[in-house]
Amino acid sequence: MAAREWWAIKLRESDQLKHTIAGAGAGLVTSVVTCPLDVVKTRLQNQGVVNAARKSYKGTAGTLTRIWSEEGVRGLYRGLGPTIFGYLPTWAIYFTAYDYFKDLVARQTGHHESNLFVYIVAAMSAGATSTTITNPLWVIKTRFMTQNEHTPYRYKNTLDAFATIYRVEGLRGFYKGLGSSLMGISHVALQFPLYEKLRLWLKPADSDQVSSTNILIASSTSKMAASIATYPHEVIRTRLQNQSTHPPKYQGIIHAVKLIYQEEGIRAFYKGMPTNLLRTVPASALTILTYELLVGRLNEIARPV
Repeated sequence: MAAREWWAIKLRESDQLKHTIAGAGAGLVTSVVTCPLDVVKTRLQNQGVVNAARKSYKGTAGTLTRIWSEEGVRGLYRGLGPTIFGYLPTWAIYFTAYDYFKDLVARQTGHHESNLFVYIVAAMSAGATSTTITNPLWVIKTRFMTQNEHTPYRYKNTLDAFATIYRVEGLRGFYKGLGSSLMGISHVALQFPLYEKLRLWLKPADSDQVSSTNILIASSTSKMAASIATYPHEVIRTRLQNQSTHPPKYQGIIHAVKLIYQEEGIRAFYKGMPTNLLRTVPASALTILTYELLVGRLNEIARPV
């Protein structure tokens, strides 16, 4: 049996397999393309009160320039390994779970899959599933992207980071920031239902296909709206995930919110947001477009000859 024929049979047998492969492929492409901006955003988010003894990061261009001059190209791709390890399973799990929960909720409630309630519940359920499973990878990614000569930890690679965190902080260390990450479910609860509705609205009446241009418009618009509305939780999550000292500065989500507000004011909750939008809007568009194109290609492979 030829490899193509074997894959065609497998893809026909499992609709979930298509979404897993397409989601993983989309995550891989996105992680490589957007890593430098992810490093910049994470450094800006993690920057607390700045004192005279410590140079601050200033804006997207300033931070990119400083990292390039001090650390070179490797600095811009710091954390790429755990970023790939994070994005790849995150999107593979998310898209698989999203499709599964859409079907499940539609069957359980009697609603059509295009119903807004179905989209929201499926997005939140898929978000909670992928976030909980992959949180350890995002903790490591955050630590890698923020480590420099001032940080108390210096991880050599992803495996060293896993071993060190487990040895020093135990299993709980891998789930720092999980609460604030789960707050991010509100993000996908806005983004994906809005994307689905825009996608349907932009689809030509005489065709089942949505053009790549319209997919990019729908995904960019939905991502920008969701990012602006829910951005503060990302700052809180970054601060919580990046704590490796004992006792930690932030004792939890509520304490982090109070302390950040007292020390840095309301603007602190939007640190790195321009960089985040510059990174996440095209990244989301690229992720979803790659996913849709891969699903279309896999459907062609699965189609009987």
